[in-house]
Amino acid sequence: MQLTHKTNLFQASWLLSSFLSVFLFGSTVKAATIASWYFDSNRNHLKFSTDEQVQPQVQLANPNRLVIDLPGVTLGSSPVSQRVGVIIREVKIAQINPGNTRIVVTLAPGYTFDPTQVKLQQESVNHWSVQLPKPVKENSSRLNSTKIQVSPTVKKSANLSVRLPKPVTRLNTPQIKASPNLSESKLFAGVVPLHSPMKGLEPQIKALMNRYSFLQTGMFFLDLDNGDYLDIGGDRVFPAASTIKLPILLAFFQELDAGRVSLNDQLTMRRDLVTNGSGVMQYERVGKKYTALETITKMIVISDNTATNMIIDRLGGAAKLNGRFRSWGLKNTVIRRLLGDFKGTNTTSSQDMARALALLVNDKLVSSQSKEQALDILRHTKTRTLLPAGLGKGAIIAHKTGDIGFLIGNAGFVTMPNGKHYLAAIFVKRPYKDVRGREFIREVSRLVYDYLNQQVPVASVDSNDSFTR
Repeated sequence: MQLTHKTNLFQASWLLSSFLSVFLFGSTVKAATIASWYFDSNRNHLKFSTDEQVQPQVQLANPNRLVIDLPGVTLGSSPVSQRVGVIIREVKIAQINPGNTRIVVTLAPGYTFDPTQVKLQQESVNHWSVQLPKPVKENSSRLNSTKIQVSPTVKKSANLSVRLPKPVTRLNTPQIKASPNLSESKLFAGVVPLHSPMKGLEPQIKALMNRYSFLQTGMFFLDLDNGDYLDIGGDRVFPAASTIKLPILLAFFQELDAGRVSLNDQLTMRRDLVTNGSGVMQYERVGKKYTALETITKMIVISDNTATNMIIDRLGGAAKLNGRFRSWGLKNTVIRRLLGDFKGTNTTSSQDMARALALLVNDKLVSSQSKEQALDILRHTKTRTLLPAGLGKGAIIAHKTGDIGFLIGNAGFVTMPNGKHYLAAIFVKRPYKDVRGREFIREVSRLVYDYLNQQVPVASVDSNDSFTR
């Protein structure tokens, strides 16, 4: 089936919000001639745009510093920096002289980039991207200032792969070995290197759990920038409630990418799919038709149970979806009955929810376009009384909640104003509709947010640092 993406108001809103929201890993700087920039730390991918045409000049200024000069561009704001992670340490942007703005990507000592693998691409007249390779151990005695040449005339969407001589070893260079925790065996979901537990946070969370000892909890939080994590009962199996709609959404977009479904498909609201509980479609006449886009949007944004059943049906049923979930490595996520599942027979775990999100944001499940649209739908989730209630001002969360009275849960992908990104998933069994369960999740969310906010402040560029060297 031909894959189509119909242009409509929803998609227009999605395209705008996807550009403005910092969904990829980084921060946005608005100024006179710098329109935006952000760095995706999981893909080593930098994007930036300017108000005027510019010819970037890229060079490896020294083994662990990649420099991108934007001649003729004015920053128009104070210098800023984004802390990234263990090996790629930092991305900075500053005005180095009245006619030049500079972006610098700094690696940990002992690491460098293979300049032959750096790719500069002009995506449109004023939009550029730099795809960085995986950092390698430094091997560069002859590498002084290796300039990456860019043609002065670049056509739109040109893919500019640069080919330079491979560097050789520089003697007596101190080397920093990657932590053993960054080995392949310690990759969460096969894509995010696990670093170490959040030991400074765990005592606070456990003290909170002692105060709410009547609750049964399981949670998993993962800092996507440095691999630190908090895992307290993350593998415990809980009723999924409406959080099951998150992996169903991702399965839909996989089918969309494969061309087996379309956003414009007409889905019929059959009587056997209508159910009570959350949502408004149950009050419409049986036989009414909805586009697939309308249906998946209602499934997430207002958690419509009837919409969910229609999507499960369109994707081939529960058994087929369960097989797909297993193929993603989700061990505990199982659909055993259609919605509404008020007895909690459908199950999942905090780790499973985080795993699904990790695969999504690392481009392992769906195309870039589908990823952005899925995340934008998740950002519009109406219920914001759980994880979102504990976030600081300016934070953005793409998430899905669940509530069947005795069980509440929430899983999401959080973008902080300081440029940090993390995954959050938590489930709580509580006395039926006890508001203290909701308060517990809010407090956990606040503690995690505050902890990560202190860990990676956004620092200004110091005039005494080596930014301009």
